[in-house]
Amino acid sequence: MIRPATPADIPAIHTLNRELAEYERALEEAKATEKQLHEALFGSRPAAYAHVATDDSTGAVIGYAIWFLNFSTWRGVHGIYLEDLYVRPTARGGGHGKALLTELARICVERGYQRLEWSVLNWNTPAIDFYQALGAHPQDEWTVYRLTDEALAKASGTS
Repeated sequence: MIRPATPADIPAIHTLNRELAEYERALEEAKATEKQLHEALFGSRPAAYAHVATDDSTGAVIGYAIWFLNFSTWRGVHGIYLEDLYVRPTARGGGHGKALLTELARICVERGYQRLEWSVLNWNTPAIDFYQALGAHPQDEWTVYRLTDEALAKASGTS
């Protein structure tokens, strides 16, 4: 049901990534190409890792998790930051999302990582309910900030 992604999974991951962006009401922001995803996951200097959930009867990729390592200066060890977790609506309720998170938690424990973290949109109550049912706790005292596009260029002093 859950396995590490392979280069052959890139088209499915790309499609699912766009489905996730549409679900999150931000399809216009999903600009990653299959080539970029391939390079990020399987290039000479991978920036991220991926696991896929497959349909037990057909083997089709129906969900994915993309993650990368972060580092806690307070704990002195790596952790996993889950960038994306998505399971097709038609496959939800089959345990695929939980299995993907379980696999990442297993990797954390096996490698001595002490955190598995991610962000969720405040309006996404189905996801929030799912995460809380697993025992995850929101970090309400932290606010995520982001620089992109013109603001990023301005902050870099290049615009």
